[in-house]
Amino acid sequence: MRKFIVTGGLGFIGSNLINILQKKYFIINIDKVSYASNHNNIDPYIKNYKFYKQDINNKIFIQNILKKYKPSIIFNLAAETHVDRSIDGPRQFIESNIIGVFNLLEAIRSYNKKIKLIHVSTDEVYGDLKKNYKSKEEDSYNPSSPYSASKASGDLLIKSYIRTYKVPAVITNCCNNFGPNQYPEKLIPTIIYKILNKESIPIYGKGENIREWIYVKDHCDALIKVAEKGVIGENYNIGSGITLNNIQIVKKIISIFKNINYDRKVKSKILLVKDRPGHDLRYCLNSSKIRNELKWKYKSNFDQRINETIIWYIDKFRNNYFKNKNFKYRIGQKT
Repeated sequence: MRKFIVTGGLGFIGSNLINILQKKYFIINIDKVSYASNHNNIDPYIKNYKFYKQDINNKIFIQNILKKYKPSIIFNLAAETHVDRSIDGPRQFIESNIIGVFNLLEAIRSYNKKIKLIHVSTDEVYGDLKKNYKSKEEDSYNPSSPYSASKASGDLLIKSYIRTYKVPAVITNCCNNFGPNQYPEKLIPTIIYKILNKESIPIYGKGENIREWIYVKDHCDALIKVAEKGVIGENYNIGSGITLNNIQIVKKIISIFKNINYDRKVKSKILLVKDRPGHDLRYCLNSSKIRNELKWKYKSNFDQRINETIIWYIDKFRNNYFKNKNFKYRIGQKT
């Protein structure tokens, strides 16, 4: 059985990826267990699995894990991801998204055996886009927030290690994810939880900020396709082609709540609040490369998946799935 490492595997995307991979592969999950980590995200019946509580900044630990398990693939999803938190305090983002990537690369370089790194990045590295334009893999980076700047820095560091040290790595840049297991500080789960708590839904500025949305399991399928067929040294944009502004997202979720068999009257209203600093208006990806070269396709119906996501959160809300009752609702944009 082939062995894969997933870093940040107790988080949103990482846990969904593990739950898919564990059916065919032995998975080593390395997660430092931050505020957004949750052991409940992992399939309770998982068999081919080993968890380690550790930070990717621990280079010696990573080196020992590589020697012990001899994995063929590393999916790096360990990162600080929330834009608002990066504005409040950038240090953790620098430590995880830049220095953490450096230490991971150094561990791989010293291992000196065949291993493929799939590094998961973001569409935010390309920066704010003009109307109708879609970011291409060869576009220059133009990050706006400490979060996106830290992710861009990690990407560029990996590119340098590919060229200078021949580290076998591939970078993926994905749009906004939604689906089960997402910590309730990001945009879609925040909207859902505000409705469940009968509170106003805060939206930055005029709510005109446009994002491309992808169902998390489609993203995971793309990552697996990149692991199988992605060319070393290449970048692959991963997007759905589905773009909505924040007001449209809120209205859609409110509408779904009113149409499903929900036992409370929806009382939440949109509350426009002061915009955050450096807030990009629009992101959108050109994903033709992964579609044409790797034959990956986005399969989900957006309305169906957002409906399923809402029902998932209603169930978890009732069953206290997110045990940290003191989490702060934040107006999030990114996965």
